[in-house]
Amino acid sequence: MKKNWRLNPKITPDLQNQFPEINPIVLQLLDEMGINTQEKIDEFWNPDYGQDLHNPFLFLDMEKAVKRIFKAIKKEEKILIWGDYDADGVTSSAVLYSTLKKLGAQVEVYLPDRELEGCGLNIEGLKKLKNKKIKLIITVDCGISNAEEAELVKKLGIDLIITDHHSQPLKLPKAYAIINPKLEKEKYPFRELAGVGVAFKLAQALLKESKIDIEKGFEKWLLDLVALGTVADCEPLLGENRTLVKYGLVVLNKTRRLGLQELIKISNLNNLLDSEHISFQLGPRLNAASRMDHANTAFELLTTESEKEAREIAKKLNQINQQRQLMIGKIMQEAKEQIKGEKDKKIIIVESPKKWFWPVGIIGLVAGRLQDELYKPVIVITKIDKKGLQGSSRSVPEFNIVKALQECGRHLLRYGGHPEASGFSLEENKLSEFKEEINKIAERELKNLELFSWLKINAKLDLGDINWDLQEELEKFEPFGESNKKPKFLSVNLQITGLEKLGKNEQHLKLSVIQSSFNSKKFIGFGLGKTIGSKLKIGDMVDIVFELGVNEWNGNKELQMKIIDIDITNIK
Repeated sequence: MKKNWRLNPKITPDLQNQFPEINPIVLQLLDEMGINTQEKIDEFWNPDYGQDLHNPFLFLDMEKAVKRIFKAIKKEEKILIWGDYDADGVTSSAVLYSTLKKLGAQVEVYLPDRELEGCGLNIEGLKKLKNKKIKLIITVDCGISNAEEAELVKKLGIDLIITDHHSQPLKLPKAYAIINPKLEKEKYPFRELAGVGVAFKLAQALLKESKIDIEKGFEKWLLDLVALGTVADCEPLLGENRTLVKYGLVVLNKTRRLGLQELIKISNLNNLLDSEHISFQLGPRLNAASRMDHANTAFELLTTESEKEAREIAKKLNQINQQRQLMIGKIMQEAKEQIKGEKDKKIIIVESPKKWFWPVGIIGLVAGRLQDELYKPVIVITKIDKKGLQGSSRSVPEFNIVKALQECGRHLLRYGGHPEASGFSLEENKLSEFKEEINKIAERELKNLELFSWLKINAKLDLGDINWDLQEELEKFEPFGESNKKPKFLSVNLQITGLEKLGKNEQHLKLSVIQSSFNSKKFIGFGLGKTIGSKLKIGDMVDIVFELGVNEWNGNKELQMKIIDIDITNIK
């Protein structure tokens, strides 16, 4: 779907006068994130591990949870960590597992099968614990929507501590303690922690209250996992998350985890690792475990102490990630066939064909790609057994998909997630009723709205504004991520003076352009060689949206303008 451009307004003269020493472009980027006081600017530019992390005991139930865990350690009770299967859940499990082992606990980890069990606590999985003599279950990155399952835990004579970061459901589970920054009653100052962030706060509290000697720096060595899970789960990289990820990237670049060392190697990541490497390389490989195999594979990678095992697991994850990519391509083709005549609908629903069932671990990715292309709420449904169906949805900011699922709750077995991304399960005989109701909800909520996919542009730049001084200022914004996206700039009235197609199949595009009296600049468009490149010629006038970065090769460094979009409407 073609994106519409929206240029953000310039900052007010008053704000510029308040901070005359800051480049107006940089000040505008800060103001767009609500960072417009000296205190906020100082905190953003200079995250401080000692000052900017909140006391974990500000969580209402933290003290209660910590006391119960130390009681379990002292009495040598078996503790079970019940995690989720995505990168956030697996890193959360590894953080708490490493900490409890260090404190001398008898601890096991249970990660549900994405295909067979779904996320969170489940009845069948809990029944398996009956003879294991588990006395305490601690959930990480899940549990807040498991009121029914929490009742069973209680009946089994097991105490339950829930650590989660998902939205509060209509009915809260009854647990010994709940640590979740999104609870309505919670007073914790930062609400946007990832599941791994919440698990880390529990680990922090345990280490703080521990009476045994722990190796110096153990807490900070957990931060590579915190950075991985936070970025992979697309949490906003502001406030406490920014501090955790900034320090976590430092740890990740010298990680002691053998599995991560091997995963970094097999991903061909030779440069200094940043948040983009997590988003596009490491995170997808960790997530591939549960999508195509089992999350245990990723957990074993993060906790193994064997070099041989680390190499084998990293190789396996790389292979199944490649399989995942091929599978997505096949399913996308089938899904697009289904929606050819339904593009006018307010919500798009596609189902796996009867001849084969789409893997549960893939349907969320397919929903995301369709949503990105169509800019509409999308639901993808697949069959998991003779009677059961699993669904995954991706939505737009204008339509809260979790709220819609709540309205349809009587048709569903379970549901949960975020306003723009959620999952659910239901019986096949309820599908028609569910589809009818959610279509009605979408028609009602989106009735008077015309949905557009907007490309938000932060600022307009002349070619003369693009220099190393600006690039160095932009580097202060790293790590980039959710709520702190890499800025996008617009340059207009650019005349093409050079055009070159790069790559084996000429799939990439390199442009040299001039603007008025400014010196020529080079822009690179990855994947644009055959689409846009075929429509351009020397002398054409274009407008370009781009990201500014650095290209390093053979020891050389040069500024690189990466084309995000290009307007060719003025071409004759």
